[in-house]
Amino acid sequence: MPQRILIVRLSAVGDTILNLPILCALRDRFPDSEIGWVVSSGAADLLRNHECLDRLFVLTKEDQSTPLRYFKFLKKIRDWGPEATLDAQGLTKSALIAWFSGAKLRFGLASSEFEGRELSTWFNNRIITPNSPHVIDRGLALLEGFGIHKPTIEYRVHLDSHAATQVANQSSELGLTAPWAMINVGAGWPSKIWPAERYAAVAQHLHERWKLKSLVAWGGEKELAMAQDVARMAADSAIVGPKSTLIELASWVRMSSLFVGSDTGPMHLSVAAGTPTVGLIGPMPAERVGPRGPFHATVQNSSLPPELRHLRKTDCGPMLSISVHDVCVACDRVLELNKASARLAA
Repeated sequence: MPQRILIVRLSAVGDTILNLPILCALRDRFPDSEIGWVVSSGAADLLRNHECLDRLFVLTKEDQSTPLRYFKFLKKIRDWGPEATLDAQGLTKSALIAWFSGAKLRFGLASSEFEGRELSTWFNNRIITPNSPHVIDRGLALLEGFGIHKPTIEYRVHLDSHAATQVANQSSELGLTAPWAMINVGAGWPSKIWPAERYAAVAQHLHERWKLKSLVAWGGEKELAMAQDVARMAADSAIVGPKSTLIELASWVRMSSLFVGSDTGPMHLSVAAGTPTVGLIGPMPAERVGPRGPFHATVQNSSLPPELRHLRKTDCGPMLSISVHDVCVACDRVLELNKASARLAA
């Protein structure tokens, strides 16, 4: 049994969430081991206070500003002394951290379109070839070296009591009474953005058929403008949500009866929190990033073929091929499946 195990997954928020099942499965198998995680600052709040994590190494911009500062950061990891590492990112920068840690066992994924890239297979010395296309399953394949096969998928996202109280107060101030839906308009890539007028039409459908008012979530000034457009076009069917931290967003998601949004951090956070989710998947394969589970729905009409994936951040065609009708049908299906739950109780 290894005394210290280190997960390396630097970014981004969505990918960090999708790799939480690795952490949970390790804790279940090795309850007495110390487990650490190396992460970039943008996703660090999701890991702080996680019940399965003992040590968090946050790589900040300052740590990367000079070679000396970066070396000092790496030395903290080496001094901690992990015996095994799991490179869940599969890039040179992640595999280099695993190598510098001094761990004798460094698990990484075989070279493929999305993982095992650059020099990662050179720095990692235990190469795993996953059989499933989904990010979650591919990450969990790293555990095969520990004899862990097909563990239960769990996230155990930490619920911050202060954030939950703050969100409860804000919802009251907004006059938002349960149940409600959450629509997230933003995404990290332009190719994952769905038009504001389509989100507004979905909000109207949810209000008319299900009596669900939609809270429109956003991050940054550009997304705020889009959220305001959605609320304006949806009239009394939607309101703009308040500015929220990542931890506060987790509480908003938990309180929602339905989440609608594209392939980005908040969508994966919704799935991890157990909120019924409709995921709008654009350029990436749905079988890789779509929401998993019987009470969620994936909407995708087309994706980019491998030869065009270099355009995945800019080609909006796959996302625009999703119609309002497609999303409304998916919302109805998910709500029908979940209508007997407490989320939709009067």
